[in-house]
Parts: sequence; structure tokens; C-alpha cells
Amino acid sequence: MTPYAGATGEVAIVAFAQSDHRRRSDDLSEVEMLMPVLHRVLGATGLKTGDIGFTCSGSSDYLAGRAFSFTMALDGVGAWPPISESHVETDGAWALYEAWVKLLTGEADTALVYAYGKSSPGEIRDVLTRQLDPYYTAPLWPDSVALAALQAQALIDAGLTAEPALASIAARSRADAASHPHTQLKGAVPQGDYIVRPLRTGDCPPIGDGAAAVVLATGDRARELCERPAWIRGMDHRAEAHSLGVRDLTDSPSTRIAARRAGVFDPAAPPLDTAELHAPFTSQEVVLRRALDLDERVRVNPSGGALAANPVMATGLIRLGEAAARIHRGESGRAVAHATSGPCLQQNLVAVLEGEDRA
Repeated sequence: MTPYAGATGEVAIVAFAQSDHRRRSDDLSEVEMLMPVLHRVLGATGLKTGDIGFTCSGSSDYLAGRAFSFTMALDGVGAWPPISESHVETDGAWALYEAWVKLLTGEADTALVYAYGKSSPGEIRDVLTRQLDPYYTAPLWPDSVALAALQAQALIDAGLTAEPALASIAARSRADAASHPHTQLKGAVPQGDYIVRPLRTGDCPPIGDGAAAVVLATGDRARELCERPAWIRGMDHRAEAHSLGVRDLTDSPSTRIAARRAGVFDPAAPPLDTAELHAPFTSQEVVLRRALDLDERVRVNPSGGALAANPVMATGLIRLGEAAARIHRGESGRAVAHATSGPCLQQNLVAVLEGEDRA
């Protein structure tokens, strides 16, 4: 999606914060897990809650086990005096998309976006079956790992990858996560036994709890708040068919279309140097690399990605935040960030972020 004609098109991520991702957080409520993250992200800009023009969150009532659970999380933001607020029942990357559109309309010049998820209280593999087609697929109870294994086997059968190649993706991701202060899994992790063939323990994401937040700002406001803003040059999201039986699981047309619409393949743009891909399974990185046409010059998931920390409903927002943070630090000039939702990469969001050098 490109900005409408009356908008400046200048919206940037100016701050990013995340929690320490843990296997369990029984000692913390969602609000208690979220509040330190919100304090850090606002503190990085010097803004207070009352300075924010729009607030949008992403989470899932299925994880919390109660309806309208996101309203309780607003206690961590502070909704009095009244604020302009919205919520999406999915990963926080889509909350960022909504906030981006809001800022493009000119209705606000700053936005706070946050997401959180606690997977530890329940069986996340069973919870995610609620995303499936309720008539033909869900009654069979294929869980998220079994479906990912189906996709991985399809890639292997097509000659597009092999188990040793998947193991190398896992090893690289976990090695990159070793120095990250917030990841759940750090350093070398054995591939382990098969969970569902051909996926072993190392090919699958950890189960854990966590939260993340970003601040968006427009134009000169962004330059005031951040030394090197991560400008959102384009963003788009597309979905595959709901039925797994009509999809080619070795490809991701929705990612490719979203990438084209976001400007990933723009021949006039600087080359990409970073890709933060929301690939909870090693096999899904193979699919995404092909859909985005990434070569070896692009650093993929330098944060460790979802294989090192996977707080469901926040992982996609973290990919955008991690890509932006590398631009803030001057470690990246142009990055692609990706988020996914649904089984086997069903829905995909792609954003292009760029830094700028001031005179």
C-alpha cells in the first residue's frame, strides 16, 4: 500500500522496546508484563501517554481464555483522561498497520503500538487450531506443528530444501540470538528428536510469554524524537486461500504480492541489507526467502527471529521493531520486515524500512 495523494507519506518507527521472553510468567499478569515495556518505549522518546495521538494494540482472547481481555491491558497504558484507542485480534504487526494508516490520514502525528501474548498457560498447538477452516480442516485437529511439518515435507519432496539445510537455519538463528538481551533461547541448541517428521525440536519455535511496543511519528516530529528514524517506505498485507488443499505450500504468493506492493522489488531503491522474517519454523524461512527473492547479501534474522523467541501475537511486531532498531543504530540502511498469521504462512504482512543520513 502506498500513501494517498494528500498525505506526506513520512511515517517512521522512532522507538522500540520488548520484554525478556520467558518460558513461563506465572508471577506476572498481562498488565504487569506490559507496563515496563511501555515505560521504556515512551522513555526512549521523552513522550508521556497524554502526548500520544493514537494507541493500537494486538493480542488474542484465545490465549487469555477470556473475552475482551485487551481492555484489561489498557490499565498498563492509562486510559484516563480518555485516549483514542483501537485493538486488533491478531499479531501486533497488524496493529502497527492500522496506526500507520491513521497517521497517513493526518488525524495524529504520533502513535503507540503494543502487543503481548502468554502462551504458557494453555496448549498453544491446540489453541492455534481455532484458525483453521471450521468445516473441513479443524474437525481433523491437525495442530500447528503437524501442519508446518506437512509444509516442510512438501519443500523436501520438491527438492527445495533438506533436513541438514533446515538444521543450519536453526543453528544460525540460535547463534545470532546468543548476544541478544531479550531472547528466550540463546546459543547452540541441539536439533533433538523429531516432533513431527521432518521437523525436530530445533526446527520449531519455543513456547513463551512476552510483550513489545513501538512508537510511530510523522515527518519532522519523527526527526525530533529520534536521531535516525526508521521510515516506513511501504507496507502491505495479503492472504492465501483458507483451505490448505487449494494452496501450494512450497510457495507464498501473498508474501510476494505484499512485497511488491510495499516496494521491496523497486529497482530504483537502495539494496536491502536486512530481513526480519516471521518464520516460526525453519522450513518457513525457506519459503519466505524465495518469495522475497533474498540473496546471501541480505542478513536474515540477525536478532535470532522466532526460533529464539516466539511470544504469539507479538512476534510479528517484534520483527518490525528489530528491523527498525538496526536502522536506529546505524547497522542497516534498508530493511524488509515480515509478519505472518494463520497456518503455513496463510496471511503475510511486509514492510520496507529505510534510514536517512542527515546533512
